[in-house]
Amino acid sequence: MKLRSILLAAALLAAGGALAAPKPYQAPPETASLADGPDVDLVDANCSACHSVDYITTQPRGLADPKGFWTAEVSKMKKAYGYKADDQDAAKIVAYLTEVYR
Repeated sequence: MKLRSILLAAALLAAGGALAAPKPYQAPPETASLADGPDVDLVDANCSACHSVDYITTQPRGLADPKGFWTAEVSKMKKAYGYKADDQDAAKIVAYLTEVYR
C-alpha cells in the first residue's frame, strides 16, 4: 500500500510539471564590459552569447598559471555547456583572456 501511494504521488508530480508553462525571463542589463585587447570583438560575440561579461570579469586574478586557468575555462564551456568553437577561435579567446584578465 505504501509503495502504491508513493508511485501515485510521483505520477501526479510528474504530470503537474509537464503541464506547467515555461515562464518568460528577462535577463538584467549588463553591468560590465570587456577590457580592450586583441580579438575583444571575437570574445564578446562568443562568450556573451551565453553568459554575462560579469562571469569573466569576476574570475580570480594573480594566478600562477593564467593561461592554464583560461584554457580550462574555455574547455569547460565546450565540454560541459556545448560551446561550439573551432580550435583557432578558442585559442584566440584564451590568448585574450590570459593577456587581459591575468
